[in-house]
Amino acid sequence: MKILYPGTFDPLTNGHLDLIQRAEKLFGNVVVAVLENTSKKPTFNLNKRLVQIKNAVSHLSNISVISYEGLTVDCAKEVNANLILRGLRAMSDFEYELQIAHTNKSLNTEIETIFLSTNTNYSFLSSSLVKEVAKFGGEIDHMVPDSVERDLKNYFKKD
Repeated sequence: MKILYPGTFDPLTNGHLDLIQRAEKLFGNVVVAVLENTSKKPTFNLNKRLVQIKNAVSHLSNISVISYEGLTVDCAKEVNANLILRGLRAMSDFEYELQIAHTNKSLNTEIETIFLSTNTNYSFLSSSLVKEVAKFGGEIDHMVPDSVERDLKNYFKKD
């Protein structure tokens, strides 16, 4: 079974990584699909985010990392994934994620969305929060993989 885990991952957090690892155990093959969202101004360009994720999952055997544009259901179909993984940190995420799941289902009835709750150790994490903490010099080593921590520190380094 193959599951697609889509997102912008700007940057990848330990919460994302935890979901990837758990999904691999549950579903076997995980395709991490990094969205090239032209309406957002990412901190890291697409290639950098792909490298960050590949580095973070290099110890896992059934993970592939790709980029995509457009509809997530089209990406899922292209990689032959009939499941889409979405993480839930809090109830506030559920309403938004459910709306996306229903939209995806209306576009392709063959694809199901699976929700996994975030590990409580990471339930406070978001990419935006991590960037904010890093920007002001706070410790982020418990929030992101090592390579992402280095990249964020370099990005926000004051000259």
